[in-house]
Amino acid sequence: MRIENLYVVIMAGGIGSRFWPYSRNAKPKQFIDVLGVGKTLLQMTYDRFKNLASEDNIYVVSNQQYGNIIKDQIEGISDHQVLLEPTRRNTAPCIAYAAYKIRKKDPNAVIVVSPADHAIFGETEYLNCISKAVQSTVESDKLITLGIQPTRPETGYGYIQFFESDEQVKKVKTFTEKPQLDLAKTFLASGDFVWNAGIFIWSVESIINAFEAHLSEVAELFAEGSDHYFTDSESDFIKTAYSHSKNISIDYGIMEKAENVYVVLGDFGWSDLGSWNSLYDIKDKDQDENVVTGNNALFYGSKNNLVHSNPKKVVLVQDLDGYLIADFDDVLVICKKDEEAKFREFVADVKQKKGDNYL
Repeated sequence: MRIENLYVVIMAGGIGSRFWPYSRNAKPKQFIDVLGVGKTLLQMTYDRFKNLASEDNIYVVSNQQYGNIIKDQIEGISDHQVLLEPTRRNTAPCIAYAAYKIRKKDPNAVIVVSPADHAIFGETEYLNCISKAVQSTVESDKLITLGIQPTRPETGYGYIQFFESDEQVKKVKTFTEKPQLDLAKTFLASGDFVWNAGIFIWSVESIINAFEAHLSEVAELFAEGSDHYFTDSESDFIKTAYSHSKNISIDYGIMEKAENVYVVLGDFGWSDLGSWNSLYDIKDKDQDENVVTGNNALFYGSKNNLVHSNPKKVVLVQDLDGYLIADFDDVLVICKKDEEAKFREFVADVKQKKGDNYL
């Protein structure tokens, strides 16, 4: 069921360095059929939200180099729905750009902000969670995020502690973005914290008020674009605005500071697909907990491995436990699967020593 005044902002600008070399600069993971279902992650996200919002109200924000890919993958999307960033400035400027542009069109808008590269397996429950949050934002001034029960001490996510209540929309007590490992382990052991799924719901008025209160310099930059949004001068204005904007996430800039932050708990089969390890988690495994894409590997005394290769190539793996073997035309990676933080180091080293062609 579509919701009146609902707008969706899909963030599709990341390069997915923890998923290299599957995710490349020229074609990051959101533009790839990672799950092998015949649709890219972006297409799946877009199609999911068509159940709630008019297609005219679904916007995609990404880096300017991906504009043509987005238009190729989403049939019929208009130029004004594709918001192209001239440089990467993290999620706060990206969300500010979309919010101020949408406000010009509809001051009564409610906005759902979602990354393009998440996997959702319980779609009905997911859309129900979104609908509950949307209704709550209509009724009061709230910044809402979706919370997921954590399964491991992940350092790449935000953690939310909330006040216990019978309400479906719960007041957030603390919001901690990307803690160190020891703190993440403490959060997990306590049982009092959920992951921030990075999916936000708020009215356009509430999020702009939050920018004005907590990121006033960003607010001022994008407020000045009112005369330019939906015109031929929008692109030039955005180039100037981004050149002056700070690089900061919405989590650090607003969610950790605001008093009106709430969470809706969700159990809908979620993965952010942020790394090889997250792909391993959701894939079917053999009797030794090995995962193979292409189904053309033989294992000898090996367990807990992920093998990604050309299905025409036979891969033999002996005496490995917990490894990733990712074989591409120009890059072969063999490394410990769980040490996903290492991938940023790998990517930096390849860039420095071997050049950009492999990225």
